[in-house]
Amino acid sequence: MVGTMALLHGFTRTSRARGRTGVAPAAAVALPADDDVLLDAPDDALGPALVAAADGDHAPAADLLAATRRRGAWEHRDRYVRRLAAFARSRPEWLDTWRALDPHDPDGLLVETQRAVDRAWASPARAELLRGVSPLITAAAKGNDHDPVPWRLALDHARGARAGHRYFQELWEAAVRRAPHHYGCHVAALRYLSSSWRGAHRECLDFADLAAQDAPDGSLTQALPLRAAFGYLTDGGGPEVPRGRLEAAADRAAALSARLPADHSWPAELRNLLTYVLVRLERWPDALEQLRLTGPYATSFPWDRDADDPLGRFLEVRQDVCAAVASGSSGAGTGSSVTDVGHSRNGQGGRVRSGDH
Repeated sequence: MVGTMALLHGFTRTSRARGRTGVAPAAAVALPADDDVLLDAPDDALGPALVAAADGDHAPAADLLAATRRRGAWEHRDRYVRRLAAFARSRPEWLDTWRALDPHDPDGLLVETQRAVDRAWASPARAELLRGVSPLITAAAKGNDHDPVPWRLALDHARGARAGHRYFQELWEAAVRRAPHHYGCHVAALRYLSSSWRGAHRECLDFADLAAQDAPDGSLTQALPLRAAFGYLTDGGGPEVPRGRLEAAADRAAALSARLPADHSWPAELRNLLTYVLVRLERWPDALEQLRLTGPYATSFPWDRDADDPLGRFLEVRQDVCAAVASGSSGAGTGSSVTDVGHSRNGQGGRVRSGDH
C-alpha cells in the first residue's frame, strides 16, 4: 500500500498551505418547490445536443465536443462524453450514424469508447469484456494527444480489469502530463486506490489532500478530498478517520462551491455530494446552504446509492434538512431519511450497483 501511495504522491506537485473556509448560510432560505426540481438536467450547451440526438442528428453533439477539444475545456468535455454515451446506450442510432460517416472523428470515437466501457462495467463478465475495449481506448488516446479524457477512461479500464500497479502508474503519468489537475483522472486514481486496498481511507485522503492543495482555486480537483470523505462514510470498513479530516474536506469543497455559479446544472453534482456529506456530519445549516446554491438541480449521484428513486431521496433529505435548521436541532431525531443517509440496506454504506464506476 505504501508503495503505491508514494507512487501517486510522486505525481502530485508540492502542496501549498491553505486555510479552511466555511460558508455561512442565509438566515432564511427559499428553496424551489418539489415539482420544480429536475434530476440530472443537462446544461444549456448539452441540452440541444441531446434533443438533436433523440431525432437522430449527431451534428450538434459533434460540434459541442469539437468545441471543448479546441478550447481545452477538459472538465466539460469529460462530463459531456459521459452524458452522451449514457444517452447512446438507450438511443444508439445517432452515434452509430456518426461513427459510420466519420469513423476517424476523435469526438465520436471518444463517445463510442465511453459507451463500450459503460457496457462492460454493467456486465458480470466485466474484466473479460473490458479487455476487449482496449483497442478503442488506444485509438481514442491517439485521436488527440492533449486530451486527458481517454486517459481517464484508461484509468477506469485498468481498475475494472484489475491491472497491476506498474501499468497503472504508466497510465497515471500519461494522464497528468496532459492535464495535471484534471478532476476525472484524479477521481479514477482515487477509485483505483480504494478498490486496491479496501479500507485504506486515510491513504486515499492523503492522496486527495495533496492533489487539492496543489490545484488552482477554481479547479474541481479541490473537491477530491470530499470524494475521499464520501468513500469513507459509505464504505463501512477500515480504520477510523478523524472527524477533523472529514470536516476539512467538506470545508474545502464548500469554498469551491461558493466560487461557482448558483442555480446552474453543471456544478450540481458537487453540491449534491457535498450536501450528502454535510448531512452525514450533521452540519444542517451548511447543508441547507448547498441546497440553496444547487437550486432546482438534483443529481442521481450520490442519492442513488441509498434508494431506487434518487429524486425522491433528494427531496426527502431536503425536507428534513430544512426541518432540522428550522428547529435548531443538533441532528438527533430529525427523521430517518437524514440520519440514515449513506447507510445501506445491508449496513455497508450504500447499495452495490453494477454500473457504478
